[in-house]
Amino acid sequence: MNTEDIREVKYMNTAMPIGVEDFKKVRENYYFVDKTDFIRQLIDAHSAVTLITRPRRFGKTLTLSMLKYFFSIDRKKDSIDLFQGLAIERAGTDYMKHQGQYPVIFISLKNIQGSTWNDMLDDMSIIFSDIYRKFRYLAQSNAIDDGLKAYFQKILYEKTLPNERVFALSRLTDMLKMHHGKPVILLIDEYDAPIQQAWERGFYGECIRFMRQFLGSALKTNASLDFAVLTGVLRIAKESVFSGLNNLDVCSVLRDKYSTVFGFTLEEVAKLTEDIGKMEVLPELKQWYDGYRFGSSEIYNPLSVISYIDNQCLPRPYWMNTSNNSILRELVSHADYLQIKALRGLIHDIPVSVSLNEGVIYDQIGKDRSALYTMLLTTGYLTVSENIPTSYDRYLLRIPNEEIKRVYSMEILNTIVEGIDRDTFDGLFDLLFTGQSEDFAYLLQKILLRFASTYDTANKESFYHGFMLGMAALFFGRNYTVESNRESGYGRFDIAIFPKDTSKSGVLMEFKATDSETQLEDKADEALRQIEEKQYGTEFEKRGISKVWKYGIAFCGKQIHVKMKI
Repeated sequence: MNTEDIREVKYMNTAMPIGVEDFKKVRENYYFVDKTDFIRQLIDAHSAVTLITRPRRFGKTLTLSMLKYFFSIDRKKDSIDLFQGLAIERAGTDYMKHQGQYPVIFISLKNIQGSTWNDMLDDMSIIFSDIYRKFRYLAQSNAIDDGLKAYFQKILYEKTLPNERVFALSRLTDMLKMHHGKPVILLIDEYDAPIQQAWERGFYGECIRFMRQFLGSALKTNASLDFAVLTGVLRIAKESVFSGLNNLDVCSVLRDKYSTVFGFTLEEVAKLTEDIGKMEVLPELKQWYDGYRFGSSEIYNPLSVISYIDNQCLPRPYWMNTSNNSILRELVSHADYLQIKALRGLIHDIPVSVSLNEGVIYDQIGKDRSALYTMLLTTGYLTVSENIPTSYDRYLLRIPNEEIKRVYSMEILNTIVEGIDRDTFDGLFDLLFTGQSEDFAYLLQKILLRFASTYDTANKESFYHGFMLGMAALFFGRNYTVESNRESGYGRFDIAIFPKDTSKSGVLMEFKATDSETQLEDKADEALRQIEEKQYGTEFEKRGISKVWKYGIAFCGKQIHVKMKI
C-alpha cells in the first residue's frame, strides 16, 4: 500500500455527517464527499467578491468551513493533515503552498434572530464579540495602533453603539492585515438571513440600512481584503445591499460557475454508495433526491442523500421543514388564478414557463409577478427543466424529484396558512361536497382567522373571491375543473367546481361582503337567491351534471355566514 492509500484510509469513515458543519469534525469522524477542488478554482481565478446562492441545507456552511481550515494562518496546525488524499492535494504543490498562509475571517449570520431591531442589534453584538475573541492576540499586537485596540476591546466586551458596529468587519480586516502583513480572506455564511428575519418582523428598513454599511465597508474598495466568498439563499437586489459594489460576482443556481460545489453530483453519489457497499440503492436515490439543475450540472440534495443512508436506506422526505417559508407565504397570498393553477399543475408534472428576476427587492414582494417562481426556484422547491430560447430570461420550471413532490403540497400549503395542514383543507372540501354547511362555515372561518389579515379583508369581495378560488384551484386535480366568473344563465357565477365524472355532484359558490356582522345572514340569503334567480346552474345542466350544491357565502372581516341549497 503506497503513502497516498494510507492517507485516504486514515479518513475513510462511513458514518453520515447529519447536521455536522465543521470541516475538521467531518474529516475526522464522518464520510466526506470531496469538494476541495473548489479551493483550486478559487486559487486559479477568484473574483474580488463572490456571492453563491443555494437552497438551505445544501452544504454552504460546511464548504465555507473547509475554506477556513485550508487558508487560515490561525488553523495551520489544526489542518495540516485534513487535506491529505483529497483533490486539492492531488492538484499539486503549487496549490498546497497556499494552505495556512492567510488571515481568514469566517462569520455566519444564519442564527441572528430578534423580534425587534434592538434585539437583532444585540444578537449581532454577541456574534461580533465571538468573532473578535478568536483574534484576541490582536489586542497585544505592536503593529496595531491604540485607537483600533480600543475599538477591539469595545467590540469584544459588547460596549459599542449601533453606529460603531457597522465597521466591525472592515476594522477587523484592517487589524489582521496590519498584524500579519497579508490581506484577508473573508467568508460570510447566510448573509441574507438577518434581512429576511427583519422583513418578517417589520424592521426591514433599519436592517437594510445597517447591512448596506456593514457589508459595504468590508467589501467595497477595502485595501485589507484579498477576496470574499458569501453564501445565502436569496440574491438581495444590488440596489438594496450592494449599492456601489462593482466587483460582485453572483453565482446563482442558473449559472455554471461553481455549479457542482454545493450538492452531490451523480459521480459523487455513485462513489458514496460504492464506498458503503450499497450500489443497489442508486436507482432509488436518483428517483427521490436527484433532479436539481444548477447551471448545466445535475445535482442531488446532499442532506437527503446522507439522511437516506443514515436511515437504513429508507426513502423519506428528509428535506421537509428545513426552510423558513414566510416570504413564500406572502407571495402565494398575492397569487392570481393563473399562478395558482400553475402551482397545481406542477404537482401533476406540468412544468411552468416563467420569466425570472433573481434580484429580490423586498418592497416589491407581492407586486413582481416573477418573484413567486424565483423564490420557489432559489429555495429548492422547483428547478430549471430547460431554458426557453427567447430574448427574455424565460425558463421552464418543474418539481425536481419524488421527495419534493411529497413535500411540495404540504409546504406550499403552509405558506398559505400557518398551522393548518392538508387534512384541514381536505376536510373543508369534503364538507363542501356533502352539504354540511355549518361545519364548512366553522372550518372556513378557522382558516380565515389563521390566514387573512385585516388589510386583506378590507379589499371586500375581491379578496374572498381570490382566496376561495386559490384554495379550490390548489386542491382539485384532474378529476375536477374549477372556473370563475363564467357566464351561465342570466349572469356570471363567482366560482363553480365541475366534476368530470357527471355522476358526481358539483358546487356553485356566490360571495357577498358586508361591513356589518348583523347583515351576514341576509347577505348569505341574497347570494343564494342570486344563484337561483340568475339560473347559474344552467352550465351544470349543459354538462350533464344533475346534482349541484349551491352556497351563498357572506363575509364580514374574518366572520362568515353560509347558506346552502341542493
